[in-house]
Amino acid sequence: MKIGLRTIKTVVACFFALIIAQQLELLYYTAAGIIAILSVGNTKKSSLNTGISRFVSLAIATALAAVIFNLVGYTPLGFTLYLVVFIPLTVRFSLTDSIVVTSVLVTHYLLEQNFGWELILNEILLMAIGVGVALLSNLYMPNLEKKIKQEQETIEVHVRQLLLDMADDLTRTDKEDLVDSCDILLESIDYGQRQARMHQENQWFEENWYYEKYFIMRRAQVRSLREMILILKQIQIEEAWVADLRILLTTAGETLSEGNDGVQMLRNIDLVMESYRLKPLPKNREEFENRARLFQCLQIFKNFIELKAEFTMQQ
Repeated sequence: MKIGLRTIKTVVACFFALIIAQQLELLYYTAAGIIAILSVGNTKKSSLNTGISRFVSLAIATALAAVIFNLVGYTPLGFTLYLVVFIPLTVRFSLTDSIVVTSVLVTHYLLEQNFGWELILNEILLMAIGVGVALLSNLYMPNLEKKIKQEQETIEVHVRQLLLDMADDLTRTDKEDLVDSCDILLESIDYGQRQARMHQENQWFEENWYYEKYFIMRRAQVRSLREMILILKQIQIEEAWVADLRILLTTAGETLSEGNDGVQMLRNIDLVMESYRLKPLPKNREEFENRARLFQCLQIFKNFIELKAEFTMQQ
């Protein structure tokens, strides 16, 4: 059984929250440990946002419960009415993650049957200790940048191979099913983007969304290639007609990289498109449809390269 870093931090946060709350002789001190467990997030920013929402939620819940309990009484009915009003409010203000934690603290008012300042301070301290210890435990986060770069390299290797496979497939009658390769690539890109987002959310002050934008760009590119593959399956045309596209795909497969801006490739695509326009008109319907599909593929491939060129210009 493998114990992850988050599990260790959660256990440590709970332990220290319990010790601190107990030493301060707070009522229901175990609640501090529960709050700590529920407040350890995946990233630094998510933990901070969770902590803030917990305090806002506690303020709303305390005011609401004070009104309802004083009107209806410290009874199960009073607590039920509190939930009827409180839950929609948390949904309205996007505080739903705090419903359970805050409501547990509200039960302390119910059990003690008062809203004295000492009890209110007790609940605030329980929340502060639980949230504060959770935030401290999340100050250390592993640096995901190396892992993200490795994921980038892996994805680029697979995209290059996909382009080369598409080039080889152009002249084959028994075309390979490369759609599955695209779907696997899209899963890898989604994973890389999640890692990139976590990396950014672990930076307190640096706003650099380069990695996430990179994976968004690659996803759009792979979707373009997937669209090309589906069209190429329908093309049955002489090799001379697909020779230029094959060269373009092969060149892209050999030169694709994070640093390649694609400008030269766009020039090459424009030259090929111009050469297609100068060729003799199709002789029959079948030839017309095949050439139309071929031209459509070339347009999609141009969009594939433009995505990278635009991404490079924006950095």
